[in-house]
Amino acid sequence: MAAGERALIVGAGSGLSAAIARRCAAEGMAVVLAARDIGKLAGLAGEIGAACVACDAGDAAAVDRLYREVDAGGDRLDLVVYNASGRARGPIVELDPAAVEQAIRVTGFGGFLVARGAAQRMVRQGHGTILFTGASASVKGYPRSSSFAMGKFALRGLAQSLARELQPQNIHVAHIVIDGGIAKPGDPRANERGPDGLLDPAAIAETYLQLHRQHRSAWAWEIELRPWVENF
Repeated sequence: MAAGERALIVGAGSGLSAAIARRCAAEGMAVVLAARDIGKLAGLAGEIGAACVACDAGDAAAVDRLYREVDAGGDRLDLVVYNASGRARGPIVELDPAAVEQAIRVTGFGGFLVARGAAQRMVRQGHGTILFTGASASVKGYPRSSSFAMGKFALRGLAQSLARELQPQNIHVAHIVIDGGIAKPGDPRANERGPDGLLDPAAIAETYLQLHRQHRSAWAWEIELRPWVENF
């Protein structure tokens, strides 16, 4: 644990990102939460003492404003987690091009914008960690989910490229493939799948923290997480 660490979580909500935020706060980090609708973050922010900033991750001007807010809150930025994504569901012959463009903008281009801002600060300070939340669709496209696959494939490519570019500058970049359903309170899928059939958000968050804490002599650029009953 390093005194004075700060974490930024983009695409914050009540699920995985909330678990990551709680884990960071438990580690003593100051946490900044960013989302388009920050009203939904009031309870979490009050619980862990986090700052909240409204931000559309796919909008370059909005991401610039986000980082100005982050800079105003302190000089250092140790961990940035990109957890935002978009999806337009349906068969390709019926998809609305505008909806697909927006989904790819949030998932892929938004990842670039947030990573760019993080890198600018981390290169100056000489250290940092950037983590990207991936999905099964990062490595295999599913029917009726082409927009999600395009965005997540782009995000994975971004992570791999940045790992090669930034890790020699002491910035750890990693992509986490979440291959399976993430448990929610009262989730009916839990009865279908049995004990530990869904990913526990707190367990995922522990892995994110472990990636942030990895010694640089053995950095991982990608890790896949799946329940023990999940098919590969």
